[in-house]
Amino acid sequence: MAKHPLFSSKSLERIAEANSVVVIGLGRFGGSLALELAASGTEVLGIDADADVVQSFNGLLTHVVRADSTKEEVLRQLSVHEFDRAVVGIGSDLEASILTTSALLRFNIPEIWAKAVSTAHGQILDQLGVKHVIHPEQDMGRRVAHLVRGAMLDYVEFEDGFAMVKTRPPREAQNQPLSATGIRNKHHVTVVAVKRQSGEWDYATPQTVLNAEDQIIVAGATAAAERFATLL
Repeated sequence: MAKHPLFSSKSLERIAEANSVVVIGLGRFGGSLALELAASGTEVLGIDADADVVQSFNGLLTHVVRADSTKEEVLRQLSVHEFDRAVVGIGSDLEASILTTSALLRFNIPEIWAKAVSTAHGQILDQLGVKHVIHPEQDMGRRVAHLVRGAMLDYVEFEDGFAMVKTRPPREAQNQPLSATGIRNKHHVTVVAVKRQSGEWDYATPQTVLNAEDQIIVAGATAAAERFATLL
């Protein structure tokens, strides 16, 4: 493991106790995630095996270090076992991903997210006991497909088959209070927010009246939310 001048064992322990995340694997996915976390005020310990990658993140994250994350002893030296949240962004090396994730699981880190580059990879991570398996390419492909079809303005799918969709109000939901539309009973979705043509987002209430030019966010089971967005 290469020494890094920006951290010491004491500083790493401090980060592990704070609002912090360790991100292992600073490729396109892990690196982008680490930068987003850092921008939001989260302290980030970034780990990667590539010296050039580590150098490129120097000064952008709280701490960044070149290390072999497949070795449990190395991770302990970096105080990774003290973190409550960890992300494994390794994608190109399946063995490294599995060994690293296994070490984190042995540390009993409460929240672990791990990137899967294939269905088989995801199944292995599931079997290991990872709570949050991420399929970035697959998930993004699904989201873009919905947007390309044109019915949705934006789309977010959560775990357990739940989704939120930004779309336009169908004719049956326009020019009357939401309480009179029967949308929830008929379509099994809830209109949670509305944005007027020249306004900002606001919570929807039973008294809210939707217009054709409005944008709305509806929430519900994925299939129900998708069907609702195709209504005219």
